[in-house]
Amino acid sequence: MLFPAIEPYAHGYLETGDGHQVYWEKCGNPRGKPAVFLHGGPGSGCSPVHRQLFDPSRYNVLLFDQRGCGRSLPHASLENNTTWHLVEDIERLREDVMGVDQWLVFGGSWGSTLALAYGQTHASHVSAMILRGIFTIRKSEIDWFYQEGASHLFPDLWEDYLSVIPPEERDDLVAAYHRRLTGPDEAQRLRAAKAWSKWEDSTITMMPSPRHQQGHAADLAALAFARIENHYFTHAGFMEEGQLIRDAHKLDGIPGVIVQGRYDVCTPARTAWDLHRAWPRADFHIVPDAGHAFDEPGILALLVQSLNRYAA
Repeated sequence: MLFPAIEPYAHGYLETGDGHQVYWEKCGNPRGKPAVFLHGGPGSGCSPVHRQLFDPSRYNVLLFDQRGCGRSLPHASLENNTTWHLVEDIERLREDVMGVDQWLVFGGSWGSTLALAYGQTHASHVSAMILRGIFTIRKSEIDWFYQEGASHLFPDLWEDYLSVIPPEERDDLVAAYHRRLTGPDEAQRLRAAKAWSKWEDSTITMMPSPRHQQGHAADLAALAFARIENHYFTHAGFMEEGQLIRDAHKLDGIPGVIVQGRYDVCTPARTAWDLHRAWPRADFHIVPDAGHAFDEPGILALLVQSLNRYAA
């Protein structure tokens, strides 16, 4: 279902002016339909396989590594790293790198969070949105996956996640991890980063997937992913509780697609349903035999189908 592997036709760095260099790349047809890909995490970075979602003959797609992760610098930095910094980066990339008035916005998981924040802030510059594995960073969503909820489905894997936190600190696991991921002890930071990353990587698909389980196995990848993700969750995404659902009416003029795995444990279907009710113009799809990952067959088919639909 994916298109053949391609290389970027241009790449570079956006100088943010506040200490970050954001890596970007452009792929496909320079005269094709403009699009931007927003990766998950926060803190994951882009992968070459993400380029293959887009028909290279019909799309001109920009992919970038958000602040502090992937090829962006400085690595794993939490300074000047908030949702609204990222929204500003997207706008600068649209204006300065792509030079277009409108583009299609594609995002999954945390990428859907960022897409909603960007779309609600800059609706006039969005031609369409395709979102997958909806996450709106509400407290109940964070608690489900990082405090109690998903733990009931994966009690064996949960033990590894708990193992780095002493019992007396387990009443707030996100806060306990934050102390370790931002503390001075390098070995403790890495141990916490590995445990945090392994928990998510092990639960991302409906069926076990060795490839996904190694998604952040490298030390640098684990540190960026865990530090940045925990930083955003500690600060509730730097937005008001429920803001993205509350303000979904700002998307009323934007056509879109919502794709959600029925057995998504990372971002359960309730949030996608809430967004569907708040943004009824978007087509809503529940994939009955899928979890969270974008490349599970039913999810991938709908994503590529939707991208082909909007390519004209």
